[in-house]
Amino acid sequence: MPLYVYSITAKDHPRRLDGLHGVGAEPSPLRTVTAGPLCAVVSDVDEEIRPKRRDLTAHQAVQEQLMADGAVLPLQFGYIAADDLSVREALAADADGYLSTLARLEGCAEYHVRASQTDDAPLLQQILADSPEARDLNERIRGGDRDPALPLALGEMVAHEVQARQEALAAGLTETLISFSREYLARPPSGSDFLNLSLLVPDEQKENLRVAEANMAREIGSGIDLRFSGPLPPYSFVQ
Repeated sequence: MPLYVYSITAKDHPRRLDGLHGVGAEPSPLRTVTAGPLCAVVSDVDEEIRPKRRDLTAHQAVQEQLMADGAVLPLQFGYIAADDLSVREALAADADGYLSTLARLEGCAEYHVRASQTDDAPLLQQILADSPEARDLNERIRGGDRDPALPLALGEMVAHEVQARQEALAAGLTETLISFSREYLARPPSGSDFLNLSLLVPDEQKENLRVAEANMAREIGSGIDLRFSGPLPPYSFVQ
């Protein structure tokens, strides 16, 4: 029977699963499949599992409960195995690699940090104050100069300066934040974000990270939305 696979743990992990339920409209009980020093947490499924809120929540609850008791290798949502045998074979095939990753993640959680520009006005004012060229173009436009090239030139100048300043801020934030992490992963930002950073943070640094978060928000001031999320299962650092 097909299995939905949630995560991989060491055999000696407590795996306290009471009170949790699996994915699906009528979820089967959570159970484990063991192969040597490793276990996979699974549940039987007889339907196609889609990313509905109900099932995403169930998947995440299993990861968080397991993570509270020790290192876990969380699988991304939607992993289906053919049967128990295929799970055992997969665990046995890369047992050393799984054990090494579990040791690397022991005592750590993942945190995400994103930043976006929420109010352009303070930044634009600062650019005009710092750049004589931009200020001159702006004054000519406001003074009634109808040269159609002026707005385009000013727009390009400001856009270039905004990008440069956001990249510099992102680099500075990253440099500070990675000092609290064991590993980090910087991804290309999307949408309005100019920072998208994942941190693997050991337990002893979590409070320091929270203090740094508060200090950064205070120092950055208005116009920037700095968003932290975590502690989370270490999806980004399972290799």
